[in-house]
Amino acid sequence: MQHIGKIDKRKFKLITKDITTEIVILTDKQIEHIRFRHPNDYERYFKYIKEIVEMPDYILNDVKPNTGILLKRISNDKIFQLVLRLHTSEDKRKYKNSIITFLRINEKKYNQYMRNKKIVWSNMDNNK
Repeated sequence: MQHIGKIDKRKFKLITKDITTEIVILTDKQIEHIRFRHPNDYERYFKYIKEIVEMPDYILNDVKPNTGILLKRISNDKIFQLVLRLHTSEDKRKYKNSIITFLRINEKKYNQYMRNKKIVWSNMDNNK
């Protein structure tokens, strides 16, 4: 398990107000998932994961409860998606906010998310 960083809980309040911790982790099981499902993304782009978690451009509501999709454009040709499961008071106490998956996406997929998902927070509106 790796400690990745901390979220600003205020940015996620439209997903759930019941966030118990700011800490974000990435488990060994999810690293294996990322390596298997998105070959080479972990090795090539892991260096951006903390920035994505702590300074996303957009947070979108996911269909799964207590889960957000974080989008971040690092440069014109590098756009990332990170799915984050938020820890609530209903979860086991030892758990933390956990990265489910992480991958580089293309412009078409990015635009599709922006059209079809509910934006719950935007850096463009809340640039602080």
